[in-house]
Amino acid sequence: MKIKVFMITAVLAGISGMILASRLYSGQPNSALSYELDAIAAAVLGGTSLNGGYGTVVGTVIGALTIGVINNGMNLMNVPYFYQMVVKGLVILVAVYFDVRNKRKRS
Repeated sequence: MKIKVFMITAVLAGISGMILASRLYSGQPNSALSYELDAIAAAVLGGTSLNGGYGTVVGTVIGALTIGVINNGMNLMNVPYFYQMVVKGLVILVAVYFDVRNKRKRS
């Protein structure tokens, strides 16, 4: 089962690389450096706990849409790239804070 998961992940990574290369009209290994932060932020905003736990697909999609809106808004306001990364990091920290606070209330 574990090998199948790795195979599916590799195929999806290859497909996403081809899609990115077709959007950029070139293939560069460092063209998607900040996408991992977007993925983590989307998962955390969607309700996935960084302390271990499960998230939902719907929550992650909502988190991805939220991160997309934040990215688009900051690009339209001409916010420098460095500050965009700071804002995304702060969004992750706030989401983790609320997750930890909710876990403490439940227990």
